[in-house]
Amino acid sequence: MLEKRTLRTKFYDMVNITGEIADIVKNSGVQDGICIVTCPHTTAALCVACEQDPNILEDIQGELNRMIPTRNDFKHQETPHDASGHIKSAIVGPILTLIVENGELMIAHNQQGIYFAEFDGPRPREYYVKVM
Repeated sequence: MLEKRTLRTKFYDMVNITGEIADIVKNSGVQDGICIVTCPHTTAALCVACEQDPNILEDIQGELNRMIPTRNDFKHQETPHDASGHIKSAIVGPILTLIVENGELMIAHNQQGIYFAEFDGPRPREYYVKVM
């Protein structure tokens, strides 16, 4: 089963998609398997982060911006923040593989969240979820 989801991001956004993915897993009927989430964009990524403190999301984006700031000297010259977004996406990664056990995602509930990380935007975006 492959599900496509869409969202609209803000500039340098971190969107919590945990609930949508958990619902897809639940509705799939798969009891024991894997859930693969993929982002088909080169200036966005997926990550698992702390859900208890929303400040961590600002810290993640802030540190990535500190390490890979928007600059005009990138060889990729479409736009400066677009170039840095490509690098951030490559580092964080476009795919998550999660374990499904007893029909649920094996993540620390109320502690870990699954996030769509926007390193450019705002843009309409999509991601895909495969449960098997």
